[in-house]
Amino acid sequence: MTDRDREPSFDTLAVHAGAEPDELTGAVSPPIFQTSTFAQDGVGRPRGGYEYARSQNPTRERLERAVATLEGGEHGIAFASGSAATAAIAELAAPGDEIVVGNDVYGGTFRYLERVRRAAGVDSIYVDLASGGDVLWEVLTERTRLVWFETPSNPLLKVTDIDAVAATVARRADEGGRRPLVVVDNTFASPALQRPLQHGADIVFHSATKYLAGHSDTILGVAVTSDAAVADRLRFLQNAMGAVPGPLDCFLVLRGLRTLHLRMDRHGTNAVAVAAWLRARPDVADVRYPGFGGMVSFVPTAGGATPRSAVERAAAIAEGTRLFTLAESLGGVESLVEIPAAMTHMSVAGSPLEVDPALVRLSVGIEGIDDLLADLQRALDEA
Repeated sequence: MTDRDREPSFDTLAVHAGAEPDELTGAVSPPIFQTSTFAQDGVGRPRGGYEYARSQNPTRERLERAVATLEGGEHGIAFASGSAATAAIAELAAPGDEIVVGNDVYGGTFRYLERVRRAAGVDSIYVDLASGGDVLWEVLTERTRLVWFETPSNPLLKVTDIDAVAATVARRADEGGRRPLVVVDNTFASPALQRPLQHGADIVFHSATKYLAGHSDTILGVAVTSDAAVADRLRFLQNAMGAVPGPLDCFLVLRGLRTLHLRMDRHGTNAVAVAAWLRARPDVADVRYPGFGGMVSFVPTAGGATPRSAVERAAAIAEGTRLFTLAESLGGVESLVEIPAAMTHMSVAGSPLEVDPALVRLSVGIEGIDDLLADLQRALDEA
């Protein structure tokens, strides 16, 4: 293999994918096509295929190409938010179909599947796909259209074996049954840490608001697939539903991608240290960390500086940090803290997916680790 034939590393792809110099001017930072419509060369003769910015936009196309490249897929489809991507993918299941879902998912995903798609005749069942074994095989039926899960999951950080899930659905097809599509929400890991399509997934998607953009300054979602038929359907839904991101939002995610590999390395290094520090605290009952990425969840014990329940201590910790900002979302350069049961996951209250009200979720940023640990120590000591 010559140097010319050599495949670039992920680090190099992150910097260059979708960020090629502008074709017209050579601008190293490509222009943002902030336009709603495009002049046509004649009736029914759009120039370069560009008609209307809901349907096509050069900045959005760069982002879609970039994320597809980083995920090792053929087709990228960008949406106005991660929830909009969720809605479009869920449309792949028709009335009468069923979706098998991992039993720890973002509250907004649960809300959409239960309060929107179920009303349209699409049922969802929730199983612990992270437990392995024959759990998935036992629930697959001819109605199963999608097998949908997050890995790591939100907020319990469960890790599901993507290869095993893909093998199970392939086994069903080999035995003459319907093969469902495997859908993986890769938001928590990002393609810097795992590429689900390489492990047999059919669709991978992100709330690009989080690690892909990385700076808490935009809302966007993106799906990637190598299945041309699935891509065509998602592109149709993208245009027909109209939930497309604006070009400035696409630019912000493109800019974030260029440092994704560097940020994910620092997020992970800091999170490893935070998880180890929490495990050494006698006033922390449970720590959840999958060994990679920047997300850590934990449950404090009851007691503390002034005797409190675990739930009361969790709230006091979340309200007592200074560097960890009390806020929803995750994946930005700054550290965040939240209580999922009272914030991002209220929609699963009363369901089998209900979250422990004492669970604290940390999005560990890229600040100095000594400063982060000092902030947590003060908050836990005073809670």
